[in-house]
Amino acid sequence: MLPFTIVFKPGEPVYEQVTYAVKRAIATGQLLAGSRFPAVRTLSQELRINPNTAHKVVASLTAEGVLLVHPGIGTVVAEPASGSAADRAALLNDELERLVVEARRLGLDEEKVLSAVRSHWRKFPKS
Repeated sequence: MLPFTIVFKPGEPVYEQVTYAVKRAIATGQLLAGSRFPAVRTLSQELRINPNTAHKVVASLTAEGVLLVHPGIGTVVAEPASGSAADRAALLNDELERLVVEARRLGLDEEKVLSAVRSHWRKFPKS
């Protein structure tokens, strides 16, 4: 059994959906730093996805520093990023730009976007 849940949505790449589900599980405390992460084979079988897709998810999360691979032990959830607050905030620049672009495309004003961000922020416990 996987330590996170996912409901696949048509039209979105499976790889992106699984990657997001893992990050969400970490943000909500379903996956804690140091906890074991399922092997690629388990991920593939449990989610009924192509093994190559499962491998891509693990490789991407490892490259981002979300997961750590310990030879002979397995894959574990990494500790949260260290460094200054400015360094950590800089990691979000691409995602924030996408949010702003999409909000403008939808005709939303800044206050509506900030209100929505605050609402979502409150859904996740402070870690």
